[in-house]
Amino acid sequence: MFENTLSLSELNFRVRDAIRNHLPDSYWIRAETSDVRPNRNGHCYLEFIEKDPARQSIVAKARGVIWSGVFQMLSAYFEKETGQPFASGLNVLVRVSVDFHELYGYSLSVLDIDPSFTLGEIARLRQLVVKQLEEEGVLTLNKELSLQEPANRIAVISSPTAAGYEDFRDQLLNNPGGLAFYTKLFPAIMQGDRSEASVIEALEKIFHYRHLFDAVAIIRGGGASSDLSCFDSYGVAAHVAQFPLPVVSGIGHERDVTVLDIVAHTRAKTPTAVAELFITHVGKTASELAGLRDRIVLESEAIAAKEQTLLYSTSKELVHQSMRMLQKETAGVQQVTTSMHHELKQLLLQQRHFIENKQQFVQMVSPLNVLRRGYTLTLKNGKSISSLQDLKEGDTIVTYFKDGTSASQITGIKLSDDPLEEYHS
Repeated sequence: MFENTLSLSELNFRVRDAIRNHLPDSYWIRAETSDVRPNRNGHCYLEFIEKDPARQSIVAKARGVIWSGVFQMLSAYFEKETGQPFASGLNVLVRVSVDFHELYGYSLSVLDIDPSFTLGEIARLRQLVVKQLEEEGVLTLNKELSLQEPANRIAVISSPTAAGYEDFRDQLLNNPGGLAFYTKLFPAIMQGDRSEASVIEALEKIFHYRHLFDAVAIIRGGGASSDLSCFDSYGVAAHVAQFPLPVVSGIGHERDVTVLDIVAHTRAKTPTAVAELFITHVGKTASELAGLRDRIVLESEAIAAKEQTLLYSTSKELVHQSMRMLQKETAGVQQVTTSMHHELKQLLLQQRHFIENKQQFVQMVSPLNVLRRGYTLTLKNGKSISSLQDLKEGDTIVTYFKDGTSASQITGIKLSDDPLEEYHS
């Protein structure tokens, strides 16, 4: 029963021999690197994976190894040609041999690598992102913004410990013109798997305080070119392209232009170059303002001198005209005064004659004058009696004559329509 059975090692030996017999050659394969781990012995262990283009799910996986002698040669060659170290997340074209070890199982041994394929893949993926942004109509939106003047309030996205950030601040602080800059750091992880999300988060924070800033600087000093992958991502590029403030990139590389550089308002090679860009812009504004100030001063002085001359001339004319008007008015006042004096004198004379006539009339109708002409004045109880109807029998009356008075008592009253009838008869 057990005569035809195999042990596991015997089966693995057969699989090993079958692979060696049927796959004796090496093969160029396209794959993505994952979990790249050099060890202390100089060997490099990794995984090769293949993803579905649409869903990005892993559809194939194989363990790989690059032995120390090969790894030292290939890693140096790859970094020289691509500008970045051999690391995880790279699309590579490698020549491999197929191995099967009875203890460690199936693996691929890397014998050679073609750096041009990796460069081409990076460029291809970058171009796909650029094309997508262009189709969405946002590729040049940030470039179309105007950089404010003086643009000295800057939101900075950088690692707080990066040397490039310190270079940027020192350059602004020690600018030769003594120009004032106000910067606020929004810390972000600038390399690694979390860098894309971190940069986007910093942009979103700045968006909430966008009214406090004139521009955004995304800076990163030094580092490997392989760490630039987040700046080629669609997420970062889309946020920057549509950001309401001008974004200036300075992520410390010259060889490659990332998608961030393409969509940003302005690209500078290094953080120091970003600082110089702002210094130049603000310096130009300051120079223009100084020129405008000097022009205003000169024109103001010219206007003041012209107005002073005009004012002096006007003052002299005003004094002259005032003197003429004063003389004319003085003559008029004198004429009016003379006329009023004459008219007042005539009025006083008329009033004097009027008073004298009234005085004569009063004297004529005075009771004393009446008495002197032979008439009498009769009073009852101190009141003048002008009618018999005011008297009754028994009343006492006082009669005034020109030479004295007499008192009488009424003993009889006779009314008549003609009191002087008896006198006339």
